[in-house]
Amino acid sequence: MKRSTHPGLLLFAHGARDPNWALPFEAVAKRVREGRPGLPVELAFLEFMSPNLSEAGHRLVALGCNDVAVVPLFLGAGGHVRKDLPALMTDMAHTHPRVTWRLQQAIGEVDSVIHAMADAAMVLADHSPPSDTK
Repeated sequence: MKRSTHPGLLLFAHGARDPNWALPFEAVAKRVREGRPGLPVELAFLEFMSPNLSEAGHRLVALGCNDVAVVPLFLGAGGHVRKDLPALMTDMAHTHPRVTWRLQQAIGEVDSVIHAMADAAMVLADHSPPSDTK
């Protein structure tokens, strides 16, 4: 008998000491929740901020998710995505062995994101910076 799949999405960002740094990532999570209202979404951070990956993963499991896509909100797959994140996911797999944790590519390596960043860069190149009014 095949078990039913209950998907979840875990967005993973680096984290920073400045709470304002997280605002764009929180906006991404909010937009995904609005666009996919039936999909449980959690945002997690590697360091400095909470929740961490394990805490966010546990929240999804508590909601009944058993097939979780983990999307690194990184521009490229550096050491954190290639080394740290897989190790953290292995720990989650040991803690929650009935859950499939699927590591996706870094968001910055997705063609649509590359195109969106290039388009935004071209728009910004065509605009003068705000003048200093001091």
